Amino acid sequence: MELRTTAPLIDELRRELGAQNVLDRAIDLYSRAHDASHYLLIPQVVVIAEDIASVSAVLHLAAKHDTSVTFRSGGTSLSGQSCGAGIQVDTRRGFRAIEVLDEGRRVRVQPGATLRAANIRLARHGRALGPDPASEAACTVGGVIANNSSGMAAGIEHNSAKTLESMTLVLPSGTVVDTSKGDALETLRTEEPGLVTELEALRDQVRADPSAMTEIAERFSMKNTMGYSLDAFCRCDDPVQMLLQLMIGSEGTLGFVAEAVFRTVPVHSHCATGLMVFDSLDVAARALPELVSTGAKALELMDATSLKVASRSPEVPAVIADLTVEAHAAILVEYRADSALELDQHLAQVASTLEQATTTHPVELTRDAIHRAQLWAVRKGLYAAVAGARPPGTMALLEDVVVPVQHLARTCEELSALLADHGYVDPVIFGHAKDGNIHFMLTEDTEDPAALERLAAFTEDLVELILRQGGNLKAEHGTGRAMAPFIDRQYSPNLVQVLHRIKSACDPSGVLNPGVVLTADDKAHLNHLKPVDRVDAEVDRCVECGYCEPVCPSRDLTLTPRQRIVVRRERERALARGDRTLVAELDSQQEYDSLQTCAADGMCATACPVGIDTGALVKRLREENRGPAQQRLGRMAAQRWSAVTQAAGRGLDAASRMPDAAIAWPNASARSLLGAETVPLWTSDLPSGGRRRSRASDAGDAGQPVSAIFLPSCQGAMFAAPDGSRGAQSSVVELCSIAGLNMVMPERVDSLCCGTPWSSKGLAAGHEAMAEQVLDAVDRTRRLLDDRGDGLLPVVVDASSCAEGVAAIMAAAQAAGDPRAGRVIDAVNFVAERVLPQLEIEPGQRIESLTLHPTCSTSKTGGEADLLRIARAVAHQVHVPDDWACCGFAGDRGMLHPELTASATAAEAREVQQIDAAAHASSNRACEIAMTRATGRTYRHVLEVAADVAARRTERSTPAGR
Repeated sequence: MELRTTAPLIDELRRELGAQNVLDRAIDLYSRAHDASHYLLIPQVVVIAEDIASVSAVLHLAAKHDTSVTFRSGGTSLSGQSCGAGIQVDTRRGFRAIEVLDEGRRVRVQPGATLRAANIRLARHGRALGPDPASEAACTVGGVIANNSSGMAAGIEHNSAKTLESMTLVLPSGTVVDTSKGDALETLRTEEPGLVTELEALRDQVRADPSAMTEIAERFSMKNTMGYSLDAFCRCDDPVQMLLQLMIGSEGTLGFVAEAVFRTVPVHSHCATGLMVFDSLDVAARALPELVSTGAKALELMDATSLKVASRSPEVPAVIADLTVEAHAAILVEYRADSALELDQHLAQVASTLEQATTTHPVELTRDAIHRAQLWAVRKGLYAAVAGARPPGTMALLEDVVVPVQHLARTCEELSALLADHGYVDPVIFGHAKDGNIHFMLTEDTEDPAALERLAAFTEDLVELILRQGGNLKAEHGTGRAMAPFIDRQYSPNLVQVLHRIKSACDPSGVLNPGVVLTADDKAHLNHLKPVDRVDAEVDRCVECGYCEPVCPSRDLTLTPRQRIVVRRERERALARGDRTLVAELDSQQEYDSLQTCAADGMCATACPVGIDTGALVKRLREENRGPAQQRLGRMAAQRWSAVTQAAGRGLDAASRMPDAAIAWPNASARSLLGAETVPLWTSDLPSGGRRRSRASDAGDAGQPVSAIFLPSCQGAMFAAPDGSRGAQSSVVELCSIAGLNMVMPERVDSLCCGTPWSSKGLAAGHEAMAEQVLDAVDRTRRLLDDRGDGLLPVVVDASSCAEGVAAIMAAAQAAGDPRAGRVIDAVNFVAERVLPQLEIEPGQRIESLTLHPTCSTSKTGGEADLLRIARAVAHQVHVPDDWACCGFAGDRGMLHPELTASATAAEAREVQQIDAAAHASSNRACEIAMTRATGRTYRHVLEVAADVAARRTERSTPAGR
C-alpha cells in the first residue's frame, strides 16, 4: 500500500471525530511513534478513538484514502506490531472500562485497561486474568489479546486463546460483531457473507488434510505466536468462534477488539518461591525437565548477565547480592496452593528433587510476601534493566523463541555458541523455562551497515537452529515485523496460503497494519530500525518500554515520561541532520506539552525498571530556561519566605471575602499578560489563607524531654484547613501530646520550606538558599537541645511531599559530608510508630468509612502501610480507590495548570463519588485541595481525622466536672 500524507484525510477525520481527537502536530506524531520495540515508523496522524463508532469511522476513511491503520494502546509490544506509517489509533484513553462478573469468575474488559488494573479489581475475589506477562503493570488487555500473551505461569493452558470467552470486534469494513450474542452468526452471515464462506472453506480444507492437522497440532502444542491461530480451524466449527480465535494473536491485522470477556483463574493464596543458583546456564537448563515434573507453577531462567545486572539494584534479594557471579545461572521457582496444608504436602513431595539438584547452594523457599516480591521484581524488570545497561551507542533487540522442554538445554548451548560466533558480547538469555520459552537480548548499532549484515546473518542461523530443534520462531511476543519474513520457513506452503487467505478474507483492502505478520519483503525485519540516541544523561538508559506511562499524571493530557524522552531524542536527531524547521516546531510545542505540564513528581521512577526519573530531566530543562534575573528572584523569595507565605495567605483571605467577578477578570488578565506558567489561576474553591507556623501553642517545650524536631509545612501557612478542622500542624501536636511526646520547632520556622517550590521550577539558586536555611535552623535547634552523636532526633514534617523535600536536602548534605544532615520522617510514619500504639480507640468512636488518597510521596517512600494503619485505627471501613494516582497538583502546578489536575484525578474522582464514604483524607494539603476540587468531597489530613477521633476518646475519659 502506498502511504501518503493527505490533508483531505485529516480534515475528514476532524469532521467525524472532532478536532481535539485528531492530532497531527510534530510533537504528537514523533512522541507517539515510539513503542517498546526496536522498530520506528512515524505516523501521518494520530487519532484518539473514544468509542466503537470512532473506530468504524476511522476504518471507513482509511479505506477511502488508501491509508493504513495501526492500533496502539500500551505500546509495550516488542516486535514492531504497534508501529505504523499511516493512521495511528490510540485506544488507551477511550477504552478502559472494567466490569467484574460472577463474583470474579469472569470479567468484561476493554482494550485500553492495563492488566494490573483488571487484576486489582479481581484480587478482592481471589481471581486474576490467566495471561501474566512480566509487563503487566503497563501492558493493556488489547495488546494481550492481539499478541495472545501468556507469560510466566500461564503457559498455553491459561493464555488469551484459552481463557477468552467472547469479544466485541470491529472488522475493517466497519461491521461490529458481539460473539456472545445468540444471533452473532446470523449477523455475520448477513453483513459479511464472503468472510463466512471463506472461513468455512478454510476449515474444511484444513480438516481434510491430515498433514496440515498434524503440523498445526505440533506447532500449537507449545507457545506459538507465529502467523494466525490456525488451530481455530481444528477446534471450532462455528465461523463466529473461528473468527474469535483468529482475532486472538492477530496483532491488529484482522480487526479491532473493542471489548472482551475473560474467564478468570483462581489466585492461589499460599506460595513458596526461591532462587536456584547453578554453576552455568547449561547445568540449569539440564535440570529443567526434572523441575517441570515437580509441578512448579513458574520456572524462570536467568543467565549470568541477568544476575549481574540484577545485583546492581538497591532492592536486590540477598541470594543474588551475596553471589559473586561468574558463569552462573539461576532458576526462579514457585509452588502455589490453596491452603498452607496443601502447600506443605506439595513441598514435602518435591523436597528430594530440590535437594538433589546440582545447585551451588541449598535451595531455600520463602513464603514471606516481601521476599517473594523482591524475587519477582528481579524477573519482571529484567528486560528493561538489562537493556538499560546496554553499551552506549547501541540498541537492544529482544528475541523470543520456544522449543520442546527436552530440547532446551541443547538449544541454549547452541544458541550461546551461535551468539559468540557472530561476535555478540555478553548477550542475555532468560525466559519461561517450564514452557521451553526463552528470550535473549543482544545489542546492535542499528545505523552501522556492517552491524546490520551481522544481524541478518545471525537471524538466518537462529531460524535454522530453532526449527531444527522442533520449535517456533515466536512464542509470545507476536510475529510483528521481526519474524514476518520467516513465516514460510516455519509453516508448510499449504498453511502459508491459508494464512494469506485469512488476511484477505478479513481485510480485503489491506488497510490494517500492513507488513505485520505477513510480508512480501524478505528484509522487512531489517527495515525501519530505531536509531541509536544518546542525548540526556538522566534518561539515556531508557529503552522506551512504557512501564512509566500508567503512573504519569499527564498521560491523558499531554505527554508521558517515555514520550518526553523520545521528543528530546527526535529533536537532537533533527538538529544533527539540519532539519531546523522540525527543531523549531518541537521546541515550541514541548514548552507546554513536555515542560509545563509535567508534575515532576518522580512517580515514573517507581515504575521504571532502571529507576529513571524523567521529572529530574524536566527540572533541569526548566532550570536551563531560567535567566539570571529569575534565579535572583528565586533566591530573594527563599530569603524572605516568611513574608512570601504571609502575603499569599493574606491574599487568599482577601479573595475569600470578595465577589468572584472582582478577582476572576484581573486574574485572567494577569495570566494573559505574564503567562499561565507565572500567575496561578484563582478559583473560588481555593481555601482562605492559613496561619503562621510559629504560634506559641504548637511550639513545644525545650525544657522537657524532646522526642523530635517538628518542622510544619508552609502549606498550612498559605492554605487554611477545611472549615471546622484543626489543621495538620495542630493535629500532630495534639496526637503527640496524648502520647506524652514533646516536639520542638526550630526558631524562625516561618522562614523555612522543604525547597520543592524552587527545585520543581528549576530555580537552583533559591533551592540552594532554602536548603542552607533549613540545615542551619535544624542545626541550631540541635545545639539548643544538646542533641549530638549517632542517635539524632528525627525531623518530623507534617506533609508527605514536604517530608520528601526536606529528606532530599538532608540526603544531599549527607552525601557532601555536612554534619548538619539528619533523619527526616513523615508525621504519618511518626504517629503510626510512636503514637498509635498508645491510643485506645473503641469501635464506637470510629467513623463509619474513610476514603484515602495516598500521595505520590507516600508511595515513593513506602509509607502507605503506616497511612493505612492509622486509617484503619480510626475508621470501620477504609477505601483506597482502585484508580488511585498522583493528583498532579504538584505544589502550585495545579493552580498554574488546573487542567493537569483535572485530567490526573478524573478516574479516581469518579470512583470516589461512587464509594461516597463518610470522610476523605490524604496526607498533604495541596493534594487535599486537588481531591476536594476533583470530587466535591472535603479532604483533610488523615492525622486531622485521627486527632478528632482521639479527642472524642479523651473527652470520654475526662471525669465530669473537670
